[in-house]
Amino acid sequence: MSALPVYRWRLAPEGLATFRQLRAMGLRPGGAPVVAQLERPRRRRDPLVAYLYRVDTARPVRPMTPARWAALAAANAARRMCPQCGRDAGYRIPASLGMCTPCAYPDTSAA
Repeated sequence: MSALPVYRWRLAPEGLATFRQLRAMGLRPGGAPVVAQLERPRRRRDPLVAYLYRVDTARPVRPMTPARWAALAAANAARRMCPQCGRDAGYRIPASLGMCTPCAYPDTSAA
């Protein structure tokens, strides 16, 4: 059982926001702890849970520097390279396949 206060969907008090709401305001939690929990009921399933942070303790989002942009571009490029054939697939390689589609499903009718 949690010691956090639990609020129903759309009934959270002013001054609390979810991570996405903070991001839309240009803020981030900044290491602040979760102060409450929001639950959205669903039929025949467990409720959806969102964690709430205090808006007054949130910090501004750090800007993207040229080095961070370069690191992000390199990471995205690495996700596009096929480990089997070594080519740029032009799309993100699915983790379920682990390789590009032509390598995963070779054309067997060319024999």
